[in-house]
Amino acid sequence: MPAVFTRPAADEFAPFYAGYVAKVPEGALPELLDRQIDDIEATLRPLPPHLGTFAYAPGKWTINEVIGHLADGERVFGYRMLTFARHDATPLPAFDDNAWTPAGQFNDRALTNLLDELIAARRATIAMVNGLPADAPTRRGTASGREISVRALGFIMYGHVAHHLEIMKARYL
Repeated sequence: MPAVFTRPAADEFAPFYAGYVAKVPEGALPELLDRQIDDIEATLRPLPPHLGTFAYAPGKWTINEVIGHLADGERVFGYRMLTFARHDATPLPAFDDNAWTPAGQFNDRALTNLLDELIAARRATIAMVNGLPADAPTRRGTASGREISVRALGFIMYGHVAHHLEIMKARYL
């Protein structure tokens, strides 16, 4: 029986993530994650390549950096999901996106290349979610010093992308 990702309870994630979880509409998580690819594509694919290095203000990330950050986030949250779904109780560290993003040197890459990478990471997430055992969504582990469930991570992944797409639509495009 495939895993069903119902909305996580507030005790399944750190309060910091509540805004991301709230952005997830009703529906089956794998289908929502898949449909979000259409929003990513519709928002970012039409952009001319030179806009990849555009930032809306000094000190803010460029479009390329936001896309690179989203791909990094997809992988980190996905690894956490896989770890806890497999009953691995190893506490996982935080990741410092403000350190990782410059280290990614995303402005040296083409916007389309970064977009392709983000979508490939999301498709891998969807495949993983679709292959999890039925009881996996409620399994928990520790990441960044806080307990979190597998299903909360799935909701956070959707909400994280939704959050950044909203900012991009409002401030970059």
